[in-house]
Amino acid sequence: MKTGKAAWTIKYSLLNSTYFIAFCTIHAYAAVFLLAHGFTNTQVGILLALANISSAVCQPLVAALIDKPGPVTNRGFIIFSVLAIMAGSGLLMLVNENKVIIFIVYALIYMIQFTYQPVMTALCFEYQKVGADIMYGLARGLGSASFAVTSAIIGKAVETRGVELLLHVNIVTMVLSAALIFFFRKPEGQAEQAEEKHTSGNTGFSAFVKKYPAYMLFLLGTICFFFAHNMINDFMIQIIRNLGGGEAQLGYANFLQAILELPVMALIGIVLKKFAPQKLLVFSGAAFFVKILILVFAANMAMMYISQSFQLFAYAVFIPAAAYYVSNTMEEADQVKGQAFITSAITMGGVFSNLLSGVILDHLGMKSMLLTGTAVCAVGVVIAFVAMAKLPHYRKQNVG
Repeated sequence: MKTGKAAWTIKYSLLNSTYFIAFCTIHAYAAVFLLAHGFTNTQVGILLALANISSAVCQPLVAALIDKPGPVTNRGFIIFSVLAIMAGSGLLMLVNENKVIIFIVYALIYMIQFTYQPVMTALCFEYQKVGADIMYGLARGLGSASFAVTSAIIGKAVETRGVELLLHVNIVTMVLSAALIFFFRKPEGQAEQAEEKHTSGNTGFSAFVKKYPAYMLFLLGTICFFFAHNMINDFMIQIIRNLGGGEAQLGYANFLQAILELPVMALIGIVLKKFAPQKLLVFSGAAFFVKILILVFAANMAMMYISQSFQLFAYAVFIPAAAYYVSNTMEEADQVKGQAFITSAITMGGVFSNLLSGVILDHLGMKSMLLTGTAVCAVGVVIAFVAMAKLPHYRKQNVG
C-alpha cells in the first residue's frame, strides 16, 4: 500500500516535534536546570562546552559510520539516542543532589541529543530518495512550532513546580519518540535500492575538503554565527533577568523566536525557487548579527522580543537553506557527512561560546559578553560572503 505525501510528512513532523520538545527542555532550559542545582555561570559554560565538544567530534564519526556498509543506520542511531536520553533523564531524577553525577549525565544527554540532530535531517533525505514524499521544510517548521509551544508552557510551569518538571517532560517525550521511530520504516519494496545506495563509496576527509571548498570555508562562518546564537540561547535567562524578567519571560521569548520559524521553514521551497541556498545562507548570517547587536543596546524586555523576532531571518532561514545546500551541491555518498559537518560547525560555535561566555559574564558583565558575540558574528558574515560568492561549491575529482 502506497503512503501519500501527507502521511509521510505527518509521520516525519511528529518525529521532529518530539525531538524539539525535548530539545527545548534539555537545551533551552539547560542554564535554568543547572543554576537551580547550584552550578555557577562558569560551571554551566564548562559543562555545555564539554558536551558540545563531544558532540562535534561524534557527529562526523557517526555520519561516517552510517555511510559505510554495516548495521548502523540513520533510523537505528535515532532509536539508540532516544533510549539513552530517556535513561539519562530518569537517572537525573534519582541523583538530584549529587553535582558530579548531574554534571556527567546532563553533559551526556545534551551531547547525545545534539549528535543525532543531523541524523534526523539525513533520515528525511534518505527516505525521500527511496520514495517517501516528505515536505522537509514544513516538517522542520512544525518541529520549531513544537519547541515554541513547549517553551511558552514550560517557562511558567517551571516557576511554579520547579526544574524537575523538565525531566518528567523529557521522559514522556522520549517514550513517544521511541514509538514513532520504531514504526517509521522505508516505503515497501525500496529496501534493496536503499541498501545499494547505502553501500556506495564515500569521500575521505582530505578529499572532501578539496572537493567542496566553498562549503568548508562556510563552516568557519557557521561557527561564528552560532557563537553568537548560542551565547544568547544558553545565557538567555541571565540576559532576561538583567532586563527585569524571569522564567516566564524566558518561555515567552523562546516561544516567539521558535514560532516565527514555522512560516519560513514551511515556505522554504517557494523561497528557494527565487533565491539560491548560498544567498540565503549569507542573508541569514547578517540576520544573526542584527539579532545580537540589538541586545547590546537593549534596556527592557521589549528590545529582547524585537531581537528574538530576527529569528525569522536568521535561524529559520539558515537551517533549511543549509540542508538544501548540502543536498543540491554534494554527491549522494557525501550527504550524510555534509549534514553532520554543518551540525558540527553549529556545535563548535556553541563550544567556543560556552568556554568564553560564562567567564566573561562572571568577570566583565553582560555588555562585554554581548559585544564579544557581536564582533565574532560580524567576522562570520564576511567569511560567509567570501565562501558563498567567491569560491567554487563543488570541484570534480580526477578519477584514476
